[in-house]
Amino acid sequence: MSESRFSSPPKFIISSNILTSIGRIEAAREIIDNAPLIPTYERQFEKEAVVRSVHHATALEGNPLNFTEVKRILEGGEDHGVVARERDVQEVINYRRVISYVDELSRKSVKIITEPVISEVNAIITDKILTSGRGGIYRAVGAVSRNSATFETSMVWPAPSDLPLLMTDFVNWLSGESAKALHPVLRAGILHTWFVLIHPFEEGNGRTARALSTFSLCLDSYNIRNFFSLDEYYDLDASHYYDSIMSVVKSGGDYTTWLEYFCQGLAIEYSRIKERVLKLSRDVKIKEAVGGQIALSDRQEKIIEHLQNFGRLVNGEFTKLFRDLSEDTVLREISDLIKKNIIVKRGKTKAARYELK
Repeated sequence: MSESRFSSPPKFIISSNILTSIGRIEAAREIIDNAPLIPTYERQFEKEAVVRSVHHATALEGNPLNFTEVKRILEGGEDHGVVARERDVQEVINYRRVISYVDELSRKSVKIITEPVISEVNAIITDKILTSGRGGIYRAVGAVSRNSATFETSMVWPAPSDLPLLMTDFVNWLSGESAKALHPVLRAGILHTWFVLIHPFEEGNGRTARALSTFSLCLDSYNIRNFFSLDEYYDLDASHYYDSIMSVVKSGGDYTTWLEYFCQGLAIEYSRIKERVLKLSRDVKIKEAVGGQIALSDRQEKIIEHLQNFGRLVNGEFTKLFRDLSEDTVLREISDLIKKNIIVKRGKTKAARYELK
């Protein structure tokens, strides 16, 4: 097996496709970071993104649980009521735990990804799946991947004796100057596939790679997990995902095709969030009235959109806007928007109307 895929620094060219995608990512990021009104990611997107990440990350590895079942497991704890293999349920629980672990690290003073961090990520992912003590430990046996249809060997992974040196080179590159000089998106993309191709652990290498790639983006303030699920992007076209990874092997270690795929996915999702933010913040009066960036709840988003479309909101329209909410609940959301200096109240009592300030 040729080890050219592990050349350091990794080989790639900055193609026009990569440049275009990174340009879209940076343009969208600038708008999101500076918009006066943004969705409340912590409350609205993060919970949804976690469920999507867990579902799609485990589905990529063959877990048969559907989205609804995964959501029930994550929300229900031990009383989730899902009838499934114990292993499938445990994979879901473990990936949720690894997301929490990465979140915790990103809030601390951790600045680089080390071998102990990598081992802990894999240990969490394989908890109660591998025999105790085997998770997070470099494999001691050979490993191959097989074609799911023909069962023929499609890839022979590095020998166990090569793993310590390969991982040392990998981690040294991550913390070295050549990696730091790269754009954060390129660095996270290379990390992902370089790790997959080393395949250092007995199980969970793909999930470990995706968690580490997301963590790398978090460390560089490209916290996309709060916006969308990278695992979802991969799972929606799994064959393209795997083909893009294998392009590094087939090209003798050139990461260009993989990076084009990776960057395009980020660009698509960042652009989607940018459009949502722009819709909320399109009114010049809002930009002038709001001193800093303000996060809006889902209900407040709907109120702002209504005011942008119709110019005003009166009490009699509350039930049309929110069919399942009481008038008092809507008024609390409106009161908060008034305090945030976004809308104003005209008139008194039931005849009052609300407008953008």
